Amino acid sequence: MDITGIAKSHQADIHKAGKASFKLSDSLREQIAGYAREDAAQGVYMGNKFLALRKSEVAKVAPDRAALMGKIDMKEIREADERWLRLLFGEPYEAEFQSGGVHVYDGNGDEVLTYTAGVGWHEKESKTETQVHGALKAAYYDAYHAARQEINSGIAEMEVQGGFDARA
Repeated sequence: MDITGIAKSHQADIHKAGKASFKLSDSLREQIAGYAREDAAQGVYMGNKFLALRKSEVAKVAPDRAALMGKIDMKEIREADERWLRLLFGEPYEAEFQSGGVHVYDGNGDEVLTYTAGVGWHEKESKTETQVHGALKAAYYDAYHAARQEINSGIAEMEVQGGFDARA
């Protein structure tokens, strides 16, 4: 039986599996808004605190790629078959063996790693990681621009009350 055919039919089943959806909690949204206000006051977009928070939150949903990469080497890839790779990587990961390379999929069917002879390992962002990045950046963007608007309206108000035109 063709290993690639098995992998493709098995992979189709993975894509049908339910996907966990990332939901931004109120406390996380407030923390992001606080960082956005601080950054807006300093005239910085996506400062270090927000970037560290985003990295931390994405890491929570990311597969442990280093552990997956550490489980296999080129000699093993050459000798591998799909069933052996499935056992090697463990749940919830699936692997597809093709032309001397390996494609590793997470439980949602997203390809998270590829090993190609001559190139080595290549990491790919899962849909869940992309979703977390997007949700955090969108929350930050909204909070940052709201804070900048507040700051700018405060400056305009001061100009009118002070009786001077800063543009002159």
